[in-house]
Amino acid sequence: MDEIVAAMVDVVYPLAGERLPRDHRQALADALEQVLPGLTAWPDLGVHRINVVAGIGSSALLSQRARLALRVRRERVDALAPLNGIRLHVGGCAVSLGRAQVRELLPHATLYSHLVTTDDDDELLFLAAVERELEARGVRGRSICGRRHIVSIDGDASLTGFSLMLDGLSPADSMRVLESGLGCHRELGCGVFVPHKSAAALRA
Repeated sequence: MDEIVAAMVDVVYPLAGERLPRDHRQALADALEQVLPGLTAWPDLGVHRINVVAGIGSSALLSQRARLALRVRRERVDALAPLNGIRLHVGGCAVSLGRAQVRELLPHATLYSHLVTTDDDDELLFLAAVERELEARGVRGRSICGRRHIVSIDGDASLTGFSLMLDGLSPADSMRVLESGLGCHRELGCGVFVPHKSAAALRA
C-alpha cells in the first residue's frame, strides 16, 4: 500500500516561560497575528492547544515540555520563519519560542481533539452536526463525545464545545480529518486533531 503524504504539516516550537492564562486561546491568536499579520486567516491553519499544568485560577504554570504547534500547508512553512526565537506576549504573560521543527502528519485509526465547536451547544445536536460534516467529507468512523468546555473569546463572548474522539478510521479518512479538522475556529485551537490510543483522553 502506498504511503499517504499529507499536504499539511505541524510546525512545532519549544516554549520557554513561567505562566500562561489558563484560557489563552484568543490571546495566543492575537499575539501570533501581531507578529505575522494575516496568519490567523490562512486557509486550513490549525493552532494546537498548549498544554498547561492542571489546576484552578486564571493563571496556569507552563510545563517545561510545552510546545506551540501550528498546522499549516506544506508550502507555507517558510512563511513562519519570523516566529523562530521571538518573544510572545500572551494575555500579559511572556513566552519565548525556540527554533521550529517540522513534523509530518501520520494517519492513525483513533484521533482526538480537546475541543470541537459547532453552531450547536447541545450534545446531541453537536454530534449530529459532526456526523453531517464527516459524511460530507466521506469519512466513516465512530464519534465519541467527551467533556463540555467553554472558552472565552473577544470581549465577553465565549465558545462552547466538546472534546471528541473519532475511532475506526481508515488511513485515508484519518488523513482527511488531520488535514481539515472539524467544526469552527481552528485558529483558536478548536477542531484540531491528534493521534490517540485511548478513550481515557475524553476525561481530560
